[in-house]
Amino acid sequence: MSDNEVKPLNFVPELNIGYTVTRRPDGGMHFSFTDALPGTLAHWRKFSLEHLYESDRLTRNLYDLSQLDSIPEEAIQVAVEVNNDPSARNIRLAVVARSAAVRVSLRRIADLTTSGGVEMALFSTVEEAEAWLDRPLTLVR
Repeated sequence: MSDNEVKPLNFVPELNIGYTVTRRPDGGMHFSFTDALPGTLAHWRKFSLEHLYESDRLTRNLYDLSQLDSIPEEAIQVAVEVNNDPSARNIRLAVVARSAAVRVSLRRIADLTTSGGVEMALFSTVEEAEAWLDRPLTLVR
């Protein structure tokens, strides 16, 4: 696959899952969550791990969690697992959260992420997150 080709999303929405994902113009993904229930987490975990195995370039992903008031412990553990997967490399991850409780959980996820391949930052708006994601990828550590 050339650098200009956008790889397929392979997202299959299911009834009663609390997130959607679309392909970003730069080839990354834009996730929007409405809940963090067990079914949503299981679907997201499977989808995310499958995409990590196919990761072949620098990636910019945006997670919009602005509709969530909290993140359950199970979601924190799944996020840490995905972030620390050996296939997680060269990822710039912008997360939008408005709730103070969600931001605390996200900081905990960042602290527990030991993989050097994920650069994560928190934002209050999608616009702020997009501006950060638009920086040249050569700046990813």
